[in-house]
Amino acid sequence: MKKQFLSFLLLLSGLAALAQDQVATQYAGLITSQDLKANLSILASDALEGRETGKRGQKMAAAFISAYFEDLGLAGPVNGGYQQPVELFTMEAPAVTLAGQSGALELHKEFSYYGSGQTNGTENFTLLFVGKGTDEELTGLDVKGKAVAVFLDANASMRRNPAITKLREKGASVVLAINDADSEFSELSAMILSYTGGQVSLSNKPSANLGSLFISPATAGKLFKTTPDKLKKAIADKKVAKVKPATLSVSVKQNYSPLKSSNVLGYLEGTDKKDELLVITAHYDHIGIDENAKGDDKINNGADDDGSGTVSVMQIAKAFVEAKKNGKGPRRSILFMLVTGEEKGLLGSDYYTQHPIFPLENTVVNLNIDMVGRRDPQHKDSAPYVYVIGSDRLSADLHSLSETTNNTYTKLLFDYTYNAESHPERIYYRSDHWNFAKNNIPIIFYFDGVHEDYHQPSDEVEKIEFDLMAQRAKCVFHTAWEIANREGRIKADKK
Repeated sequence: MKKQFLSFLLLLSGLAALAQDQVATQYAGLITSQDLKANLSILASDALEGRETGKRGQKMAAAFISAYFEDLGLAGPVNGGYQQPVELFTMEAPAVTLAGQSGALELHKEFSYYGSGQTNGTENFTLLFVGKGTDEELTGLDVKGKAVAVFLDANASMRRNPAITKLREKGASVVLAINDADSEFSELSAMILSYTGGQVSLSNKPSANLGSLFISPATAGKLFKTTPDKLKKAIADKKVAKVKPATLSVSVKQNYSPLKSSNVLGYLEGTDKKDELLVITAHYDHIGIDENAKGDDKINNGADDDGSGTVSVMQIAKAFVEAKKNGKGPRRSILFMLVTGEEKGLLGSDYYTQHPIFPLENTVVNLNIDMVGRRDPQHKDSAPYVYVIGSDRLSADLHSLSETTNNTYTKLLFDYTYNAESHPERIYYRSDHWNFAKNNIPIIFYFDGVHEDYHQPSDEVEKIEFDLMAQRAKCVFHTAWEIANREGRIKADKK
Protein backbone atom coordinates (compact mmCIF):
# COMPACT_ATOMS: atom_id res chain seq x y z
CA MET A 1 0.00 0.00 0.00
CA LYS A 2 2.83 2.36 0.90
CA LYS A 3 4.57 1.70 -2.42
CA GLN A 4 1.34 2.38 -4.31
CA PHE A 5 0.92 5.67 -2.46
CA LEU A 6 4.46 6.75 -3.32
CA SER A 7 3.90 5.82 -6.94
CA PHE A 8 0.71 7.89 -6.93
CA LEU A 9 2.59 10.92 -5.53
CA LEU A 10 5.27 10.57 -8.19
CA LEU A 11 2.59 10.40 -10.87
CA LEU A 12 0.96 13.56 -9.50
CA SER A 13 4.27 15.41 -9.41
CA GLY A 14 4.94 14.37 -13.00
CA LEU A 15 1.53 15.63 -14.11
CA ALA A 16 2.12 18.88 -12.24
CA ALA A 17 5.43 19.40 -14.02
CA LEU A 18 3.76 18.68 -17.36
CA ALA A 19 1.00 21.18 -16.57
CA GLN A 20 3.61 23.78 -15.67
CA ASP A 21 5.27 23.26 -19.05
CA GLN A 22 1.97 23.56 -20.87
CA VAL A 23 1.09 26.78 -19.06
CA ALA A 24 4.46 28.36 -19.89
CA THR A 25 4.15 27.31 -23.53
CA GLN A 26 0.60 28.66 -23.72
CA TYR A 27 1.62 32.16 -22.67
CA ALA A 28 4.86 32.14 -24.65
CA GLY A 29 2.57 31.71 -27.64
CA LEU A 30 1.36 35.29 -27.11
CA ILE A 31 4.77 36.51 -28.28
CA THR A 32 4.19 36.72 -32.02
CA SER A 33 6.19 38.06 -34.93
CA GLN A 34 3.13 40.08 -35.99
CA ASP A 35 2.90 41.96 -32.68
CA LEU A 36 6.65 42.49 -32.56
CA LYS A 37 6.58 43.98 -36.04
CA ALA A 38 3.60 46.23 -35.28
CA ASN A 39 5.29 47.77 -32.24
CA LEU A 40 8.72 48.02 -33.86
CA SER A 41 7.23 49.74 -36.91
CA ILE A 42 6.19 52.55 -34.58
CA LEU A 43 9.26 52.64 -32.37
CA ALA A 44 11.78 52.58 -35.24
CA SER A 45 9.85 54.84 -37.60
CA ASP A 46 11.28 58.08 -38.97
CA ALA A 47 8.72 59.94 -36.84
CA LEU A 48 10.72 59.08 -33.71
CA GLU A 49 13.88 60.60 -35.19
CA GLY A 50 16.28 57.93 -33.96
CA ARG A 51 15.31 58.24 -30.26
CA GLU A 52 18.44 60.11 -29.18
CA THR A 53 18.64 60.58 -25.41
CA GLY A 54 16.99 63.80 -24.31
CA LYS A 55 15.63 64.62 -27.76
CA ARG A 56 12.02 64.77 -28.91
CA GLY A 57 12.01 61.30 -30.47
CA GLN A 58 13.22 59.64 -27.27
CA LYS A 59 10.45 61.35 -25.30
CA MET A 60 7.89 60.23 -27.86
CA ALA A 61 9.17 56.67 -27.48
CA ALA A 62 8.89 56.93 -23.69
CA ALA A 63 5.28 58.08 -24.01
CA PHE A 64 4.48 55.19 -26.38
CA ILE A 65 5.98 52.57 -24.05
CA SER A 66 4.29 54.12 -20.99
CA ALA A 67 0.90 54.00 -22.71
CA TYR A 68 1.52 50.39 -23.70
CA PHE A 69 2.34 49.40 -20.11
CA GLU A 70 -0.72 51.22 -18.84
CA ASP A 71 -2.98 49.51 -21.39
CA LEU A 72 -1.59 46.14 -20.31
CA GLY A 73 -2.51 46.91 -16.73
CA LEU A 74 1.01 46.94 -15.31
CA ALA A 75 1.43 49.09 -12.22
CA GLY A 76 3.30 52.36 -12.48
CA PRO A 77 5.96 51.99 -9.76
CA VAL A 78 7.29 55.57 -9.86
CA ASN A 79 4.85 57.37 -7.55
CA GLY A 80 2.05 55.82 -9.54
CA GLY A 81 3.62 56.64 -12.90
CA TYR A 82 5.70 54.74 -15.44
CA GLN A 83 8.60 57.11 -16.04
CA GLN A 84 11.57 57.49 -13.72
CA PRO A 85 13.13 60.90 -14.40
CA VAL A 86 16.85 60.59 -15.16
CA GLU A 87 18.91 63.69 -14.46
CA LEU A 88 21.64 64.04 -17.08
CA PHE A 89 24.06 66.70 -18.19
CA THR A 90 25.44 67.48 -21.62
CA MET A 91 29.08 68.46 -21.58
CA GLU A 92 29.64 71.08 -24.26
CA ALA A 93 33.05 71.78 -25.76
CA PRO A 94 35.26 72.93 -22.87
CA ALA A 95 37.02 76.29 -22.91
CA VAL A 96 40.73 75.42 -22.90
CA THR A 97 43.80 77.64 -23.10
CA LEU A 98 47.46 76.64 -23.10
CA ALA A 99 50.34 79.10 -23.15
CA GLY A 100 54.10 78.92 -22.92
CA GLN A 101 56.89 81.44 -22.72
CA SER A 102 56.28 82.45 -26.34
CA GLY A 103 52.56 83.07 -25.88
CA ALA A 104 49.27 81.24 -26.33
CA LEU A 105 48.96 78.06 -28.38
CA GLU A 106 46.14 77.43 -30.87
CA LEU A 107 43.64 74.73 -29.92
CA HIS A 108 43.48 71.74 -32.30
CA LYS A 109 46.39 73.13 -34.33
CA GLU A 110 49.15 73.23 -31.77
CA PHE A 111 47.50 71.28 -28.95
CA SER A 112 44.34 69.29 -28.25
CA TYR A 113 42.47 68.47 -25.07
CA TYR A 114 40.20 65.57 -24.21
CA GLY A 115 38.68 65.01 -20.78
CA SER A 116 36.24 66.15 -18.14
CA GLY A 117 38.65 67.84 -15.71
CA GLN A 118 38.83 71.49 -14.76
CA THR A 119 41.44 73.91 -13.44
CA ASN A 120 40.90 76.60 -10.84
CA GLY A 121 41.09 79.44 -13.31
CA THR A 122 44.43 79.83 -15.05
CA GLU A 123 47.12 77.81 -13.30
CA ASN A 124 50.86 78.24 -13.83
CA PHE A 125 53.34 75.37 -13.76
CA THR A 126 57.00 74.61 -14.17
CA LEU A 127 57.25 72.48 -17.32
CA LEU A 128 59.78 69.62 -17.35
CA PHE A 129 60.89 67.51 -20.30
CA VAL A 130 60.98 63.84 -19.27
CA GLY A 131 61.92 62.17 -22.56
CA LYS A 132 59.96 58.94 -22.85
CA GLY A 133 59.25 58.78 -19.14
CA THR A 134 61.47 55.78 -18.45
CA ASP A 135 62.58 54.94 -14.92
CA GLU A 136 66.11 55.99 -15.83
CA GLU A 137 64.95 59.37 -17.13
CA LEU A 138 62.84 59.99 -14.04
CA THR A 139 65.53 59.04 -11.52
CA GLY A 140 66.11 61.95 -9.18
CA LEU A 141 63.45 64.06 -10.90
CA ASP A 142 60.62 65.50 -8.80
CA VAL A 143 57.54 65.88 -11.02
CA LYS A 144 55.01 66.36 -8.23
CA GLY A 145 52.83 69.41 -8.83
CA LYS A 146 54.56 70.18 -12.12
CA ALA A 147 53.71 69.94 -15.80
CA VAL A 148 55.66 67.37 -17.81
CA ALA A 149 56.10 66.73 -21.51
CA VAL A 150 56.67 63.12 -22.59
CA PHE A 151 57.35 61.63 -26.03
CA LEU A 152 55.11 58.72 -26.98
CA ASP A 153 56.27 56.20 -29.54
CA ALA A 154 54.57 56.17 -32.93
CA ASN A 155 51.11 54.51 -32.77
CA ALA A 156 51.30 54.35 -28.96
CA SER A 157 47.97 54.08 -27.19
CA MET A 158 46.64 57.41 -25.99
CA ARG A 159 44.47 55.76 -23.36
CA ARG A 160 45.99 53.98 -20.36
CA ASN A 161 49.45 54.67 -21.74
CA PRO A 162 52.02 53.32 -19.21
CA ALA A 163 54.23 56.41 -19.45
CA ILE A 164 51.32 58.79 -18.83
CA THR A 165 49.96 56.62 -16.02
CA LYS A 166 53.38 56.50 -14.33
CA LEU A 167 53.76 60.28 -14.46
CA ARG A 168 50.34 60.83 -12.97
CA GLU A 169 51.08 58.33 -10.21
CA LYS A 170 54.24 60.30 -9.39
CA GLY A 171 52.10 63.40 -8.90
CA ALA A 172 52.48 65.33 -12.15
CA SER A 173 49.64 67.85 -12.33
CA VAL A 174 49.66 68.19 -16.12
CA VAL A 175 50.95 65.70 -18.70
CA LEU A 176 51.59 66.86 -22.25
CA ALA A 177 51.75 63.82 -24.54
CA ILE A 178 53.94 64.44 -27.58
CA ASN A 179 53.10 62.38 -30.63
CA ASP A 180 56.15 61.07 -32.47
CA ALA A 181 55.22 62.88 -35.69
CA ASP A 182 53.34 66.08 -36.47
CA SER A 183 51.10 64.15 -38.88
CA GLU A 184 50.00 61.77 -36.12
CA PHE A 185 49.10 64.75 -33.94
CA SER A 186 47.01 66.20 -36.77
CA GLU A 187 45.07 62.95 -37.17
CA LEU A 188 44.52 62.66 -33.42
CA SER A 189 43.45 66.29 -33.17
CA ALA A 190 40.89 65.84 -35.95
CA MET A 191 39.48 62.80 -34.19
CA ILE A 192 39.25 64.63 -30.85
CA LEU A 193 37.60 67.61 -32.55
CA SER A 194 34.92 65.33 -33.96
CA TYR A 195 34.10 64.12 -30.43
CA THR A 196 34.40 67.47 -28.65
CA GLY A 197 31.15 68.50 -26.99
CA GLY A 198 27.88 66.66 -26.79
CA GLN A 199 29.06 64.10 -24.26
CA VAL A 200 26.42 63.17 -21.72
CA SER A 201 26.98 62.22 -18.10
CA LEU A 202 25.15 61.71 -14.81
CA SER A 203 27.16 64.45 -13.13
CA ASN A 204 28.01 68.09 -13.72
CA LYS A 205 31.07 67.87 -11.50
CA PRO A 206 34.47 67.90 -13.24
CA SER A 207 36.61 64.83 -12.68
CA ALA A 208 39.65 64.91 -10.41
CA ASN A 209 41.80 63.91 -13.39
CA LEU A 210 42.51 67.01 -15.48
CA GLY A 211 42.28 64.99 -18.68
CA SER A 212 44.62 64.50 -21.60
CA LEU A 213 46.62 67.21 -23.39
CA PHE A 214 48.29 66.34 -26.70
CA ILE A 215 50.92 68.36 -28.55
CA SER A 216 52.96 67.87 -31.70
CA PRO A 217 56.78 67.69 -31.77
CA ALA A 218 56.82 71.19 -33.29
CA THR A 219 54.78 72.53 -30.36
CA ALA A 220 57.11 70.78 -27.89
CA GLY A 221 60.07 72.50 -29.52
CA LYS A 222 58.27 75.84 -29.28
CA LEU A 223 57.52 75.39 -25.57
CA PHE A 224 61.13 74.54 -24.71
CA LYS A 225 62.58 77.13 -27.15
CA THR A 226 64.44 74.47 -29.09
CA THR A 227 63.71 72.06 -31.95
CA PRO A 228 62.00 68.63 -32.00
CA ASP A 229 65.24 67.07 -33.31
CA LYS A 230 67.21 68.43 -30.36
CA LEU A 231 64.62 67.04 -27.93
CA LYS A 232 64.87 63.62 -29.59
CA LYS A 233 68.66 63.83 -29.51
CA ALA A 234 68.51 64.53 -25.76
CA ILE A 235 66.62 61.25 -25.39
CA ALA A 236 69.10 59.34 -27.54
CA ASP A 237 72.11 60.85 -25.71
CA LYS A 238 70.50 60.27 -22.31
CA LYS A 239 70.66 63.97 -21.54
CA VAL A 240 66.96 64.58 -20.87
CA ALA A 241 67.80 66.29 -17.57
CA LYS A 242 69.86 68.86 -19.47
CA VAL A 243 66.80 70.29 -21.24
CA LYS A 244 66.08 73.58 -19.53
CA PRO A 245 62.67 73.71 -17.72
CA ALA A 246 60.04 76.02 -19.17
CA THR A 247 56.81 77.53 -17.91
CA LEU A 248 53.25 76.62 -18.79
CA SER A 249 49.86 78.22 -18.15
CA VAL A 250 46.74 76.05 -18.37
CA SER A 251 43.06 76.82 -18.10
CA VAL A 252 40.25 74.28 -18.54
CA LYS A 253 36.63 75.19 -17.90
CA GLN A 254 33.87 72.68 -18.48
CA ASN A 255 30.44 73.77 -19.64
CA TYR A 256 27.39 71.71 -18.70
CA SER A 257 23.75 71.93 -19.72
CA PRO A 258 20.96 69.93 -18.04
CA LEU A 259 19.35 67.20 -20.15
CA LYS A 260 16.08 65.57 -19.14
CA SER A 261 15.31 61.95 -19.92
CA SER A 262 13.59 58.98 -18.30
CA ASN A 263 13.55 55.23 -17.81
CA VAL A 264 10.18 53.56 -18.42
CA LEU A 265 9.09 51.00 -15.82
CA GLY A 266 6.14 48.62 -15.57
CA TYR A 267 5.65 46.48 -12.47
CA LEU A 268 3.90 43.13 -12.09
CA GLU A 269 3.46 42.03 -8.49
CA GLY A 270 4.16 38.42 -7.65
CA THR A 271 2.30 36.14 -5.26
CA ASP A 272 3.94 34.29 -2.36
CA LYS A 273 7.47 35.52 -3.21
CA LYS A 274 6.51 39.04 -4.26
CA ASP A 275 9.30 40.73 -2.28
CA GLU A 276 11.85 39.15 -4.61
CA LEU A 277 12.23 40.86 -7.98
CA LEU A 278 13.24 39.83 -11.48
CA VAL A 279 14.24 42.76 -13.72
CA ILE A 280 13.95 42.47 -17.51
CA THR A 281 15.63 45.27 -19.44
CA ALA A 282 16.40 46.70 -22.85
CA HIS A 283 17.39 50.22 -23.89
CA TYR A 284 14.93 52.18 -25.97
CA ASP A 285 17.25 55.07 -26.91
CA HIS A 286 19.41 55.17 -30.03
CA ILE A 287 21.80 57.65 -31.68
CA GLY A 288 19.38 60.00 -33.43
CA ILE A 289 19.96 61.98 -36.63
CA ASP A 290 23.36 62.15 -38.31
CA GLU A 291 23.50 65.11 -40.66
CA ASN A 292 26.88 63.91 -41.95
CA ALA A 293 25.60 60.49 -43.01
CA LYS A 294 26.09 59.63 -46.66
CA GLY A 295 22.98 59.64 -48.83
CA ASP A 296 19.54 61.06 -48.17
CA ASP A 297 18.72 58.94 -45.13
CA LYS A 298 20.05 60.71 -42.04
CA ILE A 299 17.91 59.02 -39.37
CA ASN A 300 19.42 56.18 -37.36
CA ASN A 301 16.20 54.30 -36.68
CA GLY A 302 17.82 51.64 -34.52
CA ALA A 303 15.39 48.89 -35.47
CA ASP A 304 17.74 46.21 -34.18
CA ASP A 305 19.69 48.41 -31.75
CA ASP A 306 17.72 48.30 -29.60
CA GLY A 307 14.21 48.55 -30.94
CA SER A 308 14.25 44.76 -31.15
CA GLY A 309 15.04 44.38 -27.45
CA THR A 310 12.52 47.03 -26.45
CA VAL A 311 9.56 45.46 -28.23
CA SER A 312 10.65 42.02 -27.00
CA VAL A 313 10.38 43.25 -23.41
CA MET A 314 6.96 44.73 -24.21
CA GLN A 315 5.72 41.40 -25.59
CA ILE A 316 7.17 39.42 -22.70
CA ALA A 317 5.33 41.78 -20.36
CA LYS A 318 2.09 41.13 -22.24
CA ALA A 319 2.51 37.36 -21.85
CA PHE A 320 3.09 37.60 -18.09
CA VAL A 321 0.17 40.01 -17.61
CA GLU A 322 -2.19 37.66 -19.43
CA ALA A 323 -0.99 34.78 -17.29
CA LYS A 324 -1.73 36.76 -14.14
CA LYS A 325 -5.19 37.71 -15.38
CA ASN A 326 -5.90 34.00 -15.68
CA GLY A 327 -4.64 33.20 -12.20
CA LYS A 328 -1.22 32.00 -13.40
CA GLY A 329 0.80 35.00 -12.29
CA PRO A 330 4.46 34.71 -11.28
CA ARG A 331 5.43 33.95 -7.70
CA ARG A 332 8.16 36.60 -7.79
CA SER A 333 7.52 40.16 -8.89
CA ILE A 334 8.79 41.34 -12.26
CA LEU A 335 9.99 44.80 -13.26
CA PHE A 336 9.90 45.44 -17.00
CA MET A 337 12.29 48.33 -17.55
CA LEU A 338 13.20 50.14 -20.76
CA VAL A 339 16.18 52.36 -20.03
CA THR A 340 17.50 55.53 -21.58
CA GLY A 341 21.04 56.70 -22.24
CA GLU A 342 22.63 53.35 -23.08
CA GLU A 343 24.24 54.83 -26.17
CA LYS A 344 25.66 57.65 -24.03
CA GLY A 345 27.38 55.29 -21.60
CA LEU A 346 24.82 52.96 -19.94
CA LEU A 347 23.48 56.00 -18.11
CA GLY A 348 19.83 55.03 -17.57
CA SER A 349 20.63 51.70 -15.97
CA ASP A 350 23.44 53.32 -13.98
CA TYR A 351 20.96 55.88 -12.67
CA TYR A 352 18.46 53.17 -11.72
CA THR A 353 21.00 51.12 -9.79
CA GLN A 354 22.03 54.28 -7.93
CA HIS A 355 18.38 55.26 -7.34
CA PRO A 356 16.51 51.93 -7.35
CA ILE A 357 12.73 51.89 -7.08
CA PHE A 358 13.01 48.47 -5.44
CA PRO A 359 15.92 47.45 -3.17
CA LEU A 360 18.81 45.96 -5.11
CA GLU A 361 19.23 43.29 -2.43
CA ASN A 362 15.77 42.01 -3.42
CA THR A 363 16.65 41.88 -7.12
CA VAL A 364 17.41 38.25 -7.94
CA VAL A 365 18.36 38.43 -11.64
CA ASN A 366 18.57 40.88 -14.53
CA LEU A 367 17.78 39.58 -18.02
CA ASN A 368 18.96 42.14 -20.58
CA ILE A 369 18.04 42.14 -24.27
CA ASP A 370 20.12 44.30 -26.61
CA MET A 371 19.83 43.52 -30.34
CA VAL A 372 17.93 40.30 -31.08
CA GLY A 373 16.39 40.96 -34.50
CA ARG A 374 19.17 40.16 -36.96
CA ARG A 375 21.98 37.76 -37.84
CA ASP A 376 25.65 38.65 -37.86
CA PRO A 377 28.03 37.55 -40.66
CA GLN A 378 29.24 34.58 -38.59
CA HIS A 379 25.72 33.08 -38.50
CA LYS A 380 24.28 33.84 -41.93
CA ASP A 381 23.66 30.15 -42.62
CA SER A 382 23.48 28.78 -39.09
CA ALA A 383 20.59 27.33 -37.14
CA PRO A 384 18.59 29.85 -35.06
CA TYR A 385 21.06 31.21 -32.53
CA VAL A 386 21.66 33.91 -29.95
CA TYR A 387 24.81 35.06 -28.19
CA VAL A 388 24.49 34.43 -24.45
CA ILE A 389 26.77 36.55 -22.30
CA GLY A 390 27.35 36.56 -18.56
CA SER A 391 25.10 33.69 -17.49
CA ASP A 392 27.97 31.91 -15.72
CA ARG A 393 29.90 34.98 -14.52
CA LEU A 394 28.06 35.38 -11.21
CA SER A 395 25.86 32.30 -10.82
CA ALA A 396 26.36 28.68 -11.82
CA ASP A 397 22.75 28.22 -10.73
CA LEU A 398 21.51 30.73 -13.33
CA HIS A 399 23.68 29.28 -16.08
CA SER A 400 22.32 25.79 -15.46
CA LEU A 401 18.72 27.06 -15.49
CA SER A 402 19.37 28.98 -18.72
CA GLU A 403 20.76 25.93 -20.50
CA THR A 404 18.03 23.58 -19.28
CA THR A 405 15.22 25.98 -20.14
CA ASN A 406 16.49 26.57 -23.67
CA ASN A 407 16.93 22.85 -24.26
CA THR A 408 13.39 22.23 -23.03
CA TYR A 409 11.57 24.95 -24.95
CA THR A 410 13.29 26.96 -27.67
CA LYS A 411 16.41 24.93 -28.59
CA LEU A 412 18.33 27.93 -29.86
CA LEU A 413 22.01 27.58 -30.58
CA PHE A 414 23.65 29.35 -27.63
CA ASP A 415 26.89 30.99 -28.79
CA TYR A 416 29.20 31.91 -25.89
CA THR A 417 31.93 33.54 -28.01
CA TYR A 418 31.48 37.00 -26.49
CA ASN A 419 31.28 35.56 -22.99
CA ALA A 420 35.02 34.85 -22.93
CA GLU A 421 36.71 37.17 -20.46
CA SER A 422 39.60 37.60 -22.88
CA HIS A 423 37.42 38.60 -25.84
CA PRO A 424 38.75 41.93 -27.18
CA GLU A 425 35.29 43.44 -27.76
CA ARG A 426 34.53 43.22 -23.99
CA ILE A 427 30.80 42.99 -24.76
CA TYR A 428 30.09 41.90 -21.18
CA TYR A 429 30.79 45.47 -20.07
CA ARG A 430 28.94 47.23 -22.90
CA SER A 431 25.23 46.97 -22.19
CA ASP A 432 22.88 47.74 -19.34
CA HIS A 433 23.21 44.42 -17.51
CA TRP A 434 26.68 45.56 -16.42
CA ASN A 435 25.25 48.03 -13.90
CA PHE A 436 23.42 45.13 -12.22
CA ALA A 437 26.38 42.75 -12.51
CA LYS A 438 28.73 45.18 -10.79
CA ASN A 439 26.28 45.09 -7.87
CA ASN A 440 26.69 41.27 -7.78
CA ILE A 441 23.23 40.63 -9.26
CA PRO A 442 23.32 37.61 -11.63
CA ILE A 443 22.61 38.55 -15.24
CA ILE A 444 22.10 37.16 -18.72
CA PHE A 445 22.66 39.33 -21.78
CA TYR A 446 21.06 38.25 -25.08
CA PHE A 447 22.66 39.62 -28.27
CA ASP A 448 22.64 38.88 -32.01
CA GLY A 449 26.14 40.18 -32.79
CA VAL A 450 27.58 43.08 -34.77
CA HIS A 451 26.28 43.32 -38.33
CA GLU A 452 26.93 45.67 -41.24
CA ASP A 453 24.11 48.06 -40.28
CA TYR A 454 25.23 48.59 -36.68
CA HIS A 455 24.87 52.31 -35.83
CA GLN A 456 23.93 53.13 -39.42
CA PRO A 457 20.75 54.68 -40.90
CA SER A 458 20.35 51.33 -42.69
CA ASP A 459 19.35 49.60 -39.41
CA GLU A 460 15.73 49.48 -40.60
CA VAL A 461 12.60 47.50 -39.74
CA GLU A 462 12.65 45.85 -43.18
CA LYS A 463 15.84 43.98 -42.29
CA ILE A 464 14.52 42.40 -39.08
CA GLU A 465 13.91 38.63 -39.05
CA PHE A 466 10.76 38.65 -36.95
CA ASP A 467 10.32 34.87 -36.67
CA LEU A 468 13.87 34.54 -35.32
CA MET A 469 13.31 37.51 -33.04
CA ALA A 470 10.12 35.95 -31.64
CA GLN A 471 12.00 32.71 -30.96
CA ARG A 472 14.65 34.63 -29.03
CA ALA A 473 12.02 36.58 -27.07
CA LYS A 474 10.31 33.30 -26.16
CA CYS A 475 13.65 32.00 -24.89
CA VAL A 476 13.89 34.99 -22.56
CA PHE A 477 10.25 34.54 -21.51
CA HIS A 478 10.72 30.89 -20.59
CA THR A 479 13.90 31.71 -18.67
CA ALA A 480 12.07 34.50 -16.83
CA TRP A 481 9.14 32.16 -16.11
CA GLU A 482 11.43 29.60 -14.51
CA ILE A 483 13.27 32.22 -12.44
CA ALA A 484 10.03 33.85 -11.30
CA ASN A 485 8.29 30.59 -10.34
CA ARG A 486 10.99 28.27 -8.97
CA GLU A 487 11.03 27.49 -5.28
CA GLY A 488 14.53 28.72 -4.46
CA ARG A 489 15.94 32.11 -5.33
CA ILE A 490 18.74 32.08 -7.91
CA LYS A 491 21.97 32.05 -5.95
CA ALA A 492 24.84 34.37 -6.68
CA ASP A 493 28.20 32.65 -6.37
CA LYS A 494 30.36 33.82 -3.51
CA LYS A 495 33.04 36.30 -4.54
